Amino acid sequence: MIKIYSTPTCVYCKTLKEYLKSHNFDFEDIDVSKDEKQLEIMIKDSGQMGVPVVDINGNIVIGFDKEKIDKLLKIK
Repeated sequence: MIKIYSTPTCVYCKTLKEYLKSHNFDFEDIDVSKDEKQLEIMIKDSGQMGVPVVDINGNIVIGFDKEKIDKLLKIK
């Protein structure tokens, strides 16, 4: 399960979502600018207020860290 905590104005969020789509991964897109409860969860889990934050099966990735995302999702 992949969750992306993002905002509509975040360029890196858009790039990350396009990257995952290009590799045929489904994900839940959570707009933390509209959902305060999810924002609190994101901050608690990541220690970060900035987006994107990606939760890949419980592994938290801060930002669009392509190398770490590729490793977790086994993208070559």
